[in-house]
Amino acid sequence: MTFGFWCLVAAVLAFAITAVSGKWMIPFLHRLKFGQTIREVGPKWHQKKQGTPTMGGIMFILGITVAALVCVPLYFATGGTQETHLQTVRVYGGLLMALGFGLIGFMDDYISVVKKRNMGLNERQKMVMQFLVAGAYLLSLYVAGDTSAMVIPFVGTVDWGIVYWIIALLAIVGMNNAVNFTDGIDGLNSTVTFFFCLFMMLCAGALSLSGLSILAAAAAGGCLGFLVWNFNPAKVFMGDTGSLFLGGLVCALAFGLDMPILLLPAGIIYLCELGSVVLQVTYFKLTRGKRIFKMAPIHHHFEMSGWNEVKICAVFGFVTLIGGAIALACVLFGV
Repeated sequence: MTFGFWCLVAAVLAFAITAVSGKWMIPFLHRLKFGQTIREVGPKWHQKKQGTPTMGGIMFILGITVAALVCVPLYFATGGTQETHLQTVRVYGGLLMALGFGLIGFMDDYISVVKKRNMGLNERQKMVMQFLVAGAYLLSLYVAGDTSAMVIPFVGTVDWGIVYWIIALLAIVGMNNAVNFTDGIDGLNSTVTFFFCLFMMLCAGALSLSGLSILAAAAAGGCLGFLVWNFNPAKVFMGDTGSLFLGGLVCALAFGLDMPILLLPAGIIYLCELGSVVLQVTYFKLTRGKRIFKMAPIHHHFEMSGWNEVKICAVFGFVTLIGGAIALACVLFGV
C-alpha cells in the first residue's frame, strides 16, 4: 500500500479521534470548570464567550499523536520505502517537540483556570521553556547528522554555518508564538493550520518524505476534527495547550522538509499575526499611546472593523491556501 493510502488513513483516524473525543472531553472540562476567562481589553462581544471550556487542544493532540504513531510505523512495516535515520528523527523528534510545546501550553492554561484569571506562566518562564524545547529538537537533529545547510528553492543548498542553528532556534520560538497569536477567534487557528498542514503533506509527498507526509496528514485531520467543535460559535477553545502544540508541529513540518524558508509563504498568516503585534507595541511605545491597528493581533483589527468571525476565518484560510500553493510550486519546480 502506498504512503498516499496511509496519509488518508492517518487523516481519517486523527479526525475521528479528535471529533469523537469532544463528546466526553467538553462535558469533562465543563465539570472541572476549566472555562476561559475573557480579557476585559478585548472586543466587548467576546464577553459572551466567558466560561467556554478551554484546553480543548488535548483533543487533537490525542488524535494527531495516535494517528501518527500508528500509521507511520505501519506504513514502513507493510513495505514502505525505508527512510534515513535523520528523516526518522525529523518525524518523531518533531512530534516530540510539538508535545513539549503543548506541555508548556498546558501548564499555562492550568495556572490560568485554577487562578481564574487570564494569565498563566509569565513571559520569561514561557520563553525560557520554549527555547529549551526548541534547542532540544535542534540538538537531536544535529546528533542525527543534520548539517547547517538549508535548501532554498530556485537557489540550491546553502550552508550557513553556526548562524543557521541560531536563526533556526529563533525561528522556531518566534513561529511558535506566531501560531499562538493566531488563536483568538472561533475556528481561526484550526482553519489556517489545516491548510498549512495540507500543503506540507503535498510538499513532503512530492519529495518522497513518506513519514513526514503522514504526520502532516494526521495534523490536517486533527485540525478538521477540532473544527467540528471549534467552528463559530465555538463549544470549546484549544487554549495555549493546543496552539503551542500546533506551533511546534508547524515548525517540525517545515524543518522536516529541510526547507524552513517555506514558512514564509505557507505561514504568511502566522507571520502577519506576529508582525501586527510587534508593530503595534513598537509604534505604541514610540508615539506614547498611538496605534496602527484598532487592536492586535490583526484578526481583531478586522473584527473591530466589522468583519464577522466566519468571514475572517474564510479569508485567512484562503490566504493560507494561496501561500501553501506557492510553497508547493517552489518544491515542485524549484528543488
